[in-house]
Amino acid sequence: MSQNRPLRIRTITAGVELENASQLDRIERAVSVLQRGRKHFEEAGYEVQTTRVATNPFLASLDAAARDRQLPLLEKLDQLVSESGVIASVGPVIDADRADDAFGFWAAELVRRTRSVSFSANIASESIHPRTSLAAARAMVTLSTAIPNGLGNFRFAAAANIPAGTPFFPVAWHRGAESIAIGVESAAIVEDAFREAKSADATRVLRETMTKALRPIETLAQQFAQREGRDYLGIDSSPAPLKDRSIAAAIEALIGGPFGTASTLEACSIITAAIKSLDVKTCGYSGLMLPVLEDPVLAQRAGEGRFGIRDLLLYSSVCGTGLDVVPIPGDTPVEAVAGLLRDVAALSVRLKKALSARLFLVPEKRVGEIARFTDPLLTDCTVMKLD
Repeated sequence: MSQNRPLRIRTITAGVELENASQLDRIERAVSVLQRGRKHFEEAGYEVQTTRVATNPFLASLDAAARDRQLPLLEKLDQLVSESGVIASVGPVIDADRADDAFGFWAAELVRRTRSVSFSANIASESIHPRTSLAAARAMVTLSTAIPNGLGNFRFAAAANIPAGTPFFPVAWHRGAESIAIGVESAAIVEDAFREAKSADATRVLRETMTKALRPIETLAQQFAQREGRDYLGIDSSPAPLKDRSIAAAIEALIGGPFGTASTLEACSIITAAIKSLDVKTCGYSGLMLPVLEDPVLAQRAGEGRFGIRDLLLYSSVCGTGLDVVPIPGDTPVEAVAGLLRDVAALSVRLKKALSARLFLVPEKRVGEIARFTDPLLTDCTVMKLD
C-alpha cells in the first residue's frame, strides 16, 4: 500500500459499447485509457491493483449457435486484454428469464479458452427469474470442474438488479457513452474508524472518515475522465477487503467480539448507512461486501461455525453484495443451487437492491472439509453447508 494513502484503488474500470466481440479496436482504445489511468493515480500516490474493461451485454441477444460463434472472437479479446494486464467483463449473457440448456456448457468452454474474461446471468429484475436461476445453477455446477480447483466460478456470478456502471467483477456491465468508474479497497479505513468509534456515533465517524479519504480520488477521477472525454460514473464505495485487510476484522473492532455473534447484523447496517450517505458520487453496489474466500477472518469464523449461508443472506438484507465467493460442496445438486439463487433473487426484488451470488462448488470436498487454493487472492476455508 502507498505510504501516504489510506486505501488502494481496487479497480479502474472503463466502460465500452460493442456490437460483437470482433470490435477489438474499441477494446484497444480502452486498454490505452486504462494504462494512462493507472499512471495518473500512481503518480498521485495511490496503489492501483487492477484495471478492467466492462462491455454492454452484447451476447444476451444471441441464440446458442450464434453465441458459440463468438467464442473464437472472445479468445482474441482475452488475448488482447491479458497481454496488457487488463481483465474484461462481457456482462450478463442471459438478461431475461428464459430456459437455456446450452449455457452451462458454453460457460465452461469460455472459461477453458480464456484467462481474463468474466460474465454473469441476470436472475432478477422486477421479478425473480426462475428459469435463468436454473441455467445459472447448471453453469456453476459445470464450471466447478471446467478448470482445476473449481476456479471457473471465480469469473461467473448470478446477478440480481446490478446497475450499469458497476466497476466490480464478475457482474460489471456497461451501457451508453464510454465511461470510467472506480472501485476501492477500503476495509482498512473502516477498521481504523471503528477502533476510535462507539456504536452510537459509528455511522457518523465512518461517513466522515470515508468521505475525507474518497474526495481526492473523486477529484483525480473527474480530472482524468474529462481529459479522456469519458463519462465519470463515480466510485463504488464498497469497502472491499483483501487478504491483508479484513472487513470482518473491522466489524469485530466495533462489536467487540467475533464476526457472527450478536450485533453483527447491526454493524453491517451501520457500515451500509455510512456508505450510502457519503458526500461523493457513488456507483455500483456501494454496500458492504462479505467475500468469504477473500477475507481471512471471515474464512476463520466460518470454520469456527460462527455463521452460515443463511446468516450471510440475512446480512445481505442490510448490506451489499449478497453471497460472494462462498465455498460449498462440489457435489451440491443443481436444484439446491438454483433454490439458493432464487432466495438471493427474492431478496433483491423485495428490497429493491443490487445483489449477486458467486458460489464456489469445491470439487471432491464435503461440508466441514478444508478447501485449499493456490490462487493468491483466495484464502483456505472450511466448506460451508448449503441448507
